[in-house]
Amino acid sequence: MTSDPPQEILIVGLGAVGTIYGYILKNGGRVRVTIVARSNHAIVQANGIHIKSVKYGDIPGWKPHRLCSSIAEAADRAYAYVIVTTKAIPDVIRTPQLLAAILTPEYIKKYEQPVYVFLQNGLNVEMDLFAALKALGKAPKILGSALYINANQFQGNLVEHSDSGWISLGVYREDHSVIENSPEDEILLKGFADLVNAGGGDARTWPAIQRVRFTKNLWNLTFSSFCTLTGYPLPSLFRAPPNDGDTYELYVSESTRTLILEHTLPAIKAIMEEYVVLAYAMGLSEPGTGVTSAMVDYMIEGTASVHDKANSMHLPSMLLDAENGRPMEVEVIVGEVVRMAKRAGVAVPRIEMMYAMLLIVQNQIVRKRETQAKQS
Repeated sequence: MTSDPPQEILIVGLGAVGTIYGYILKNGGRVRVTIVARSNHAIVQANGIHIKSVKYGDIPGWKPHRLCSSIAEAADRAYAYVIVTTKAIPDVIRTPQLLAAILTPEYIKKYEQPVYVFLQNGLNVEMDLFAALKALGKAPKILGSALYINANQFQGNLVEHSDSGWISLGVYREDHSVIENSPEDEILLKGFADLVNAGGGDARTWPAIQRVRFTKNLWNLTFSSFCTLTGYPLPSLFRAPPNDGDTYELYVSESTRTLILEHTLPAIKAIMEEYVVLAYAMGLSEPGTGVTSAMVDYMIEGTASVHDKANSMHLPSMLLDAENGRPMEVEVIVGEVVRMAKRAGVAVPRIEMMYAMLLIVQNQIVRKRETQAKQS
């Protein structure tokens, strides 16, 4: 009796998410992992990636089964799954453009289309590819996710990861009012979730992923945006001055703590409450999976409990991108909320103001990168 051959998996993007999930999937022993790395291809090809994970250990020099510098290079075979882990930045590049090499008539004629899995922040990131596949006459098989992963990438080939993290998975549907899985949906979800769990990950499946994604976006909408606009991570909101023996520099001074409690945190809470109103208006507030009023204080208190500690070092990805001059996920995290609110007839003035300011930051980042590209 022979075992089944390993499934081919393509991961698009070798940042923190692509690295950790590439490691998990390879670790399961059931797949062959190809990863497309663009900006960090050379350094990873030469040295691999150094994974420093509380959960998985210290792993220097890790590499996937195959490393490619472009999707065109990787488009030489069929894949069971294509996992998109790049930042969702539709104002810079839309997903069908990113995946163009495996959406060509030649590729589609030669190979069966894969299941697409989106491991990206934000809302409605799957929508463009869903429409593109329908236009090509293909029935879209797309899994959306809400990803909880405390990981950052530094220096191109260093990824630091905590001891926690899980992924919520669900079938992406054009009609978000459908909240039950068909038997085919269950098979689709179980196939990928089993691969993640076999490699030491934690995959959980849901019948209504849109609600879960909308809930996850609340944290990024508020705390990631706030940190990016102020230029400081979360200990600047919550951490007390150091005691004897502590060495951290970022904290809230005693003279300012009262003002932050009276003005800053209530402003953050008001942003969250606008989002809750939108969730109720759109039917995305089911207890247990959706955004509810009870979540606001719970999220603020939970975030404070993590980032008032002396060892809090995590930077929200949006802030990290801004600090490194990389385009941010403004449109899918904040802009999409504004557009959804307009369609629903819900006023979100505070969220609109954040969006207006982040657009300025994003424009300058993109403009500078375009200028540098022309000069190089």
